[in-house]
Amino acid sequence: MMSHIPIIDVRARKVIDSRGNFTVEATVDLEYSTGVCAAPSGASTGATEMQAFAKGGPDESIKFFEKNVKNKIIGFNALDQNSLDTLLRELDGSEYLSNIGGNMATAISIANAKAVAQALDIPLYKYVGGMFSRSLPRPMGNVIGGGRHSKNGTTIQEFLVSTQGKTFLESAYINTRVHKRIGELLSDKLKGVSVGLGDEKAWTASISDMEAVDIIKEATKEISAEHKVKILLGTDFAATEFFKDGKYHYREGIKSRDEQIDFAAHFSKDLGFYFIEDPIEDTDFEGFAEVTKKVGKNSVIVGDDLYTTNPERLKKGIELGSTSGILIKVNQIGTLSSTVETVKMATEAGISRTVSHRSGETTDDFIAHLSVAFGAEFIKTGTIGGERLAKLNELIRIEEDFF
Repeated sequence: MMSHIPIIDVRARKVIDSRGNFTVEATVDLEYSTGVCAAPSGASTGATEMQAFAKGGPDESIKFFEKNVKNKIIGFNALDQNSLDTLLRELDGSEYLSNIGGNMATAISIANAKAVAQALDIPLYKYVGGMFSRSLPRPMGNVIGGGRHSKNGTTIQEFLVSTQGKTFLESAYINTRVHKRIGELLSDKLKGVSVGLGDEKAWTASISDMEAVDIIKEATKEISAEHKVKILLGTDFAATEFFKDGKYHYREGIKSRDEQIDFAAHFSKDLGFYFIEDPIEDTDFEGFAEVTKKVGKNSVIVGDDLYTTNPERLKKGIELGSTSGILIKVNQIGTLSSTVETVKMATEAGISRTVSHRSGETTDDFIAHLSVAFGAEFIKTGTIGGERLAKLNELIRIEEDFF
């Protein structure tokens, strides 16, 4: 068994994400293998997540890497992922990776893991998932969008579906059928209203949140009956984005904290939504706990902006009973090792894991592997679009290893 594989070279470059913005990609070369990772970028971001880039953007992150990081990690033992990730934080020297940028740290960290997996001749999910019980997730796809992902959409940021098919392939495909049917319903019901696609290729239109609920329920009922399969409903409120002066500001009106808690519970109890993400603004751990208590085991209440994949914030959430689920995004916390720490804590506490894409995505498929490695209940990665399909199709390939 190899105990030392030195890093021969590390390179970084700018690439373009799905929104047409620059992000960063890293290449890690070992003696007989190479790993490449392009980091995604979010639009709806939590206040406590790592800063995506250095002040000045991707160019400044690359400059910092070239000057302060590159030569320090050449020769480093690639097998020692924890120490490499710790070194990246030490070389950055800031609390939120504001010098190298969370995206650059993520790209280097994941590229290193990919290179090692290739050197060991095993898939990335097997390399990362050694301590976890590996399993295939269910695809959770965004079908109607608003919030920060759209200019004229709903106040609530995402309306989601997750088909519970016999295979991942069937589930991912039927999600696309729901997406297609929703597009047809929007066109049929909204004569004269512009219908388009948002950042994550979900449909977007100037409709109310309740109109979106009606449309997604109609579409899933039809497609579920046609294919004889169960389809779960989900939503990402991204409530922090419309929280101001202690109240929640919807297009249709304003809700108090108590009204928002009841409204979130209404999605579970009365509307039948299973997956409910960020229904409360991201400092209110107690408000999340009230929603979680109200819905019980009928739904999974998921923290994204609440936790930002940070183990310290998750620890607080576990102590307070804030949520029953967590969203996992590597570049929120900046390194694979820190992500594994959070996932381990969630797993031990019985917290459901969902590995997620970002609104500004790349065609990198590493989150497909992480969703399997972490035994995630869901992978949240859209329903259509090349950058989204890259993850779904990789999971279809991985599925061959399971059956």
